[in-house]
Amino acid sequence: MTLAAPHAPVRGGRPLIETRPLRNPDIADARMMGQRAWWLVALNVLVPGSAQVLAGSRRLGRFGLGATLFGWLLLAVVAGLGLFARGTFVWLATGSFSWILLTAIQVLLLGYAVLWVVVTIDTLRLLRLVKVPVITRFAAPVAAILALVLACSGAVYTSNVAASGRGAIGDIFGRSGPSLPPSDGYYNILLLGADSGDGRDSLRFDSISVVSVNADTGATTITGIPRELPHAPFSEGSPMRELYPDGFEGHSSPTCGWEPWMNHIRSAAEVCREDHGMALYPEAAAHGSAPGIEATKDAAEGVLGIEIPYYVFLDMDGFAALVDALGGVDIDVTQRLPKGGPPPGSGASDVEDWAIGWIEPGQQHMDGDTAQWYARSRYTTNDYDRMKRQRQLQEAILAQFTPENVLSRFSAVADAGADLADTDLPRDKLPEFFDLMVKAKKLPVTRVELTPENGVDEHEPDYAHIRDLVDEALHPPQTATPTP
Repeated sequence: MTLAAPHAPVRGGRPLIETRPLRNPDIADARMMGQRAWWLVALNVLVPGSAQVLAGSRRLGRFGLGATLFGWLLLAVVAGLGLFARGTFVWLATGSFSWILLTAIQVLLLGYAVLWVVVTIDTLRLLRLVKVPVITRFAAPVAAILALVLACSGAVYTSNVAASGRGAIGDIFGRSGPSLPPSDGYYNILLLGADSGDGRDSLRFDSISVVSVNADTGATTITGIPRELPHAPFSEGSPMRELYPDGFEGHSSPTCGWEPWMNHIRSAAEVCREDHGMALYPEAAAHGSAPGIEATKDAAEGVLGIEIPYYVFLDMDGFAALVDALGGVDIDVTQRLPKGGPPPGSGASDVEDWAIGWIEPGQQHMDGDTAQWYARSRYTTNDYDRMKRQRQLQEAILAQFTPENVLSRFSAVADAGADLADTDLPRDKLPEFFDLMVKAKKLPVTRVELTPENGVDEHEPDYAHIRDLVDEALHPPQTATPTP
């Protein structure tokens, strides 16, 4: 669109009034002033600072234009890394100096929002609203302010994402264990679920499983360990093996006793010891772990016959918040399950009297509270059924971790994750784990449940048989290729 300008008398070959209508308009021409106003609004929206370069303070305009071009360059770099160098992108976002980087991004985004407010206000001044048509006098400022609100909201939201990411990374990975290579081709991670809380000496792990991720393909196998699995053997070199060479044993005491089950190992290793297990596992705290967790790791290694260097502890209350942050999960419920549990000492009878609600059969989209009860409910079924439901939920949650879903809900997911998980996963492994997670989403998850269905006796388990089950799942026999 060409804005016309009147001819101006010339002195010494130069116009007395420059014939540039954006900077020196004919204020008597209301139609041209209206066109000029919309041009300035559009320029301010598309390239902040350009309106000032053409029609106002060139110094402010050059500063705004430079900031805009620098912002575009940063966005192009981030997009390029996200599309073509995801490992580098994750390394920058989670590395040891990520706190500085994410803080710098947060400050730059907030500064950019402030700059856009300044140039928009200055652009409204440049419109000379009293000289434009009546409709434009009201419509142009509204359009400019709406564009400003959208742009600033985006900048503030992205700034909050950077802050949330910085906080979550610091909270979850503030301390980490040693960075180790894969064991026999797999990264094995102990996954524990329980209700956390200050002073909960009676805390026992409600959910125990091991996630094994193939270091090349990302293929994932989840092995569920019954929480009441008895007499677990400890791995070679474990300090608990010296105390229990024939497998974990129960102990009766009026002050602190335990059963010979997997989920009671924490009591024997940490809760019921005067030194809280520090003599057994002196380096646990420095690596972001605890003696009870390390002892459970050693037992899981002995049971499954694999090395398990890392753990992730999930707070079940935080679990519900994560499900809500992800927008819920889709589950096919096969049987009616009660929410809640019977009062202490009343037993599991008369479920209708104590159930606070029901999870009905059929395909359901569950919120966090319902998903939590789905994972916990056991009074009308058994522990083995509950293990299967927990694995089903794990897969449903993994399915929700799409880039689009996580990015659109990043702040809520990051906040929930910070309250949800404790881990000793090392930061420098996160880029590699991220790539493996992307690969894993394209492959089916293999599940191994240590239940009677798989030949595991609940009272006297054959641990050699269990190790064979796990080995066959992780290293299936290769089918020979027929010779042509």
